[in-house]
Amino acid sequence: MVLKSFSKINLSLNINSKLKNGLHDIQSYYCLINLFDKIKIRKIDKKKDKVVFFGPFVKHIKKSNNSITNLLKLLRKLELISGYYSVNVIKNIPVFSGLGGGTSNAASVLKFLLKGKVSKKILEKVEKLIGSDLRLFFHKQGFLQNLRTIKTIKKQKLFFLLSRPNIICSTKKIYSKVKKYSKKKKFNFQKMNNKKGFINYILEQNNELQSIVEEEYPSIKILLKDINTEKGCHFSRMSGSGSVCYGLFNNESNAKKALNKIKTKHPKFWFSIAKTV
Repeated sequence: MVLKSFSKINLSLNINSKLKNGLHDIQSYYCLINLFDKIKIRKIDKKKDKVVFFGPFVKHIKKSNNSITNLLKLLRKLELISGYYSVNVIKNIPVFSGLGGGTSNAASVLKFLLKGKVSKKILEKVEKLIGSDLRLFFHKQGFLQNLRTIKTIKKQKLFFLLSRPNIICSTKKIYSKVKKYSKKKKFNFQKMNNKKGFINYILEQNNELQSIVEEEYPSIKILLKDINTEKGCHFSRMSGSGSVCYGLFNNESNAKKALNKIKTKHPKFWFSIAKTV
């Protein structure tokens, strides 16, 4: 079986508080995009899983301590599966990028093995192991109201230019630098009805981790400015805790033209064009 493990983009990110368990309570408008890892999975007649990663982004993935290996161990412990699996992952999603690749891998395998029947109880147990953003990958577009609640929103067709500088952002490190918290925002249904209203609303939002990363890595700020000045770009922003930056464009053609221009300025950076799934 071959699975498509889609990545996500945070269209906004607000940090509301630090919880007693050490996590930060956040709110975020987000969407899944058609940049995905390919996962080939099959059951094997052995007593050990074989999880192998391929592609340009495998350097920083641990062979024996990754999201898929850890998920399989947990599912056996919970007696939700009994066998062992061969899993080959072609990594197209950059790691340490703010696109949620590792979590998406776990979500895809979880949905496959449980045939889409993932209860709230199971989801919460897996989240404790994999990460609090696991539930994002069960909705194509949505508003993360808090770490446990997602409001689905009307699907909008959006086009992106993505770029990753040669920077590895540690989520733990970036969140450790958070000193200010914002008030909770109410989910605005009225502004989700059409694409123009949606984009204008998202344009008013921001990513509250971005200024922290820009201060740590000034090249991020330069890249975002370069993307933002391109024709057809509504706005540029960083996804999650970085380091992937993106521009939201009015159409795919302008996104591709912008990619060709910005590549000449930043020839060593990773680039991709993407759209919502």
